[in-house]
Amino acid sequence: MNILTLIIFAPVLFGIIIMVLPSNWRASFKYITLLATLVQLGMSVWIYLNFKTGASFGGANHEAQFQFMQKLPWINLDLGPIGKMQIEYFVGIDGISIALLVMTSFVLVIAAIASWEIKGNLKGYFVLFLILDMAVTGVFCSLDFFLFYIFYELMLLPLYFLIGMWGGARREFAAMKFFLYTLFGSVFMLLVMVGLYLSVKDPATGNHTFNMIQMMNPANFEHGSIFSVLSHQTVFGFPARAVGFVVLFVAFAIKVPVVPFHTWLPDAHVEAPTPVSIILAGILLKVGGYGIIRICVGIFPEIAQAHAYWLGLLGVISIVYGALNALAQKDLKRMIAYSSVSHMGFVLLGIASLTTEGLSGAVMQMVSHGFLSTMLFFLAGVVYSRVHDRGINHFRGLATIMPAYTSFVMIAFFASLGLPGFSAFIGEAFSLVGAFRSNSVNGELPYWMAACASLGILLGASYFLWTLQRMFFGKVNLKGGAVWQTALTDLNLREKIALVPLTLIVLAIGLMPSLVFDKTNDSVLAFIHFLQFK
Repeated sequence: MNILTLIIFAPVLFGIIIMVLPSNWRASFKYITLLATLVQLGMSVWIYLNFKTGASFGGANHEAQFQFMQKLPWINLDLGPIGKMQIEYFVGIDGISIALLVMTSFVLVIAAIASWEIKGNLKGYFVLFLILDMAVTGVFCSLDFFLFYIFYELMLLPLYFLIGMWGGARREFAAMKFFLYTLFGSVFMLLVMVGLYLSVKDPATGNHTFNMIQMMNPANFEHGSIFSVLSHQTVFGFPARAVGFVVLFVAFAIKVPVVPFHTWLPDAHVEAPTPVSIILAGILLKVGGYGIIRICVGIFPEIAQAHAYWLGLLGVISIVYGALNALAQKDLKRMIAYSSVSHMGFVLLGIASLTTEGLSGAVMQMVSHGFLSTMLFFLAGVVYSRVHDRGINHFRGLATIMPAYTSFVMIAFFASLGLPGFSAFIGEAFSLVGAFRSNSVNGELPYWMAACASLGILLGASYFLWTLQRMFFGKVNLKGGAVWQTALTDLNLREKIALVPLTLIVLAIGLMPSLVFDKTNDSVLAFIHFLQFK
């Protein structure tokens, strides 16, 4: 069996085991889930180590960049004289996918460890967790748009219940808001997906296809079809391809999230349990960035280039707006949530540059933010699990009573604000280089965008350092007094086991960015080559 198929569906097998076990075995559910994520991580590391790079493995050929591919007939419906409906189970990864796949597998291990704090209805929780695991992994491996859409939609259901049943006081509102926001984009994505299917033909069979690699080749669009590159068809008076790009972009921008589609994120993070917040920030936001690269820009490159200015502007607005909001927050989790809006803005800015440096920086920023946001939300959950409070102004002098915890917080904060030597510095620096270079390469992004984006780094240092100063230094002063001081014990072994590898990874990537760039470089070069070719 193909290893990508194994890595996608292995969590389901473990979920079935949990389902059939009696409830009095509930203590074992967390260990089974952790084992599932560790097996998945082991397979993703094996794929990473065996992923081939170099000009001999594709060069400028975009399709040849994909490896570990498996293509099986899935739905074949005979439509008579007009041919057959061709839907395939088609999976494969390139350099962009492998970086996000390894990051996803690692984040899921940390989320499983964080799930030790869940106490109620363990069977339902861990089964939903493993279904969500399958869905997010499947998104990064799918090369058939129909299959991609199924995994994309499948993420909604477990997340809705994980927030709505195990979240905080306003969990129902947060779960509903998240569900409706994401579903809004997905419904219209379905219409564009159908339009693309009816526009693209597989040159080998002559049938319409959902194959995303075929959709990236303008030669495969049927002459006169609604999304044909040469078509002059319009939707409500606007060019059809522009409408298709905008609809898909909005669907993925909600996930990123890009301002003004971000308002679901703070509520979802505040009310979600710690492991779900980790998955939301560490993985779900990357699904949006990945979708913009793979589908929006990959299928509609000329629209992306024509409107790169507006994409870059949205990225800059997200960077500055998210940072200013983070600076104003009094809830630790909400502050981290708004910092995610700011940091993901660098991803959109890098993509909008349409340069090798910018796209490489965007992928690096997604990988870096996946690890760092996981670390930040795990640390926020440590305090909340002890005193059930996250008010930044309710704590002071934590360094005195929780020295090990403070050490990891300082590492996470300094790494997140872009200190050289850590992964975030590489991602943000390359995104900015791409934005600057874009002006001389294609003239789409003015220099002031990169300059304004740099302001986000300064603001990031402000809210992280101010939070550090208020919560951790000075004389001990806790809202809960002596009761809190007794409850706020330092990190236990389980928490250290989760935090130490995260620290080492963000440091390793910061010092040796080739760990990511060596895998992504061929695919990024091929991607940029085909954008220019089109």
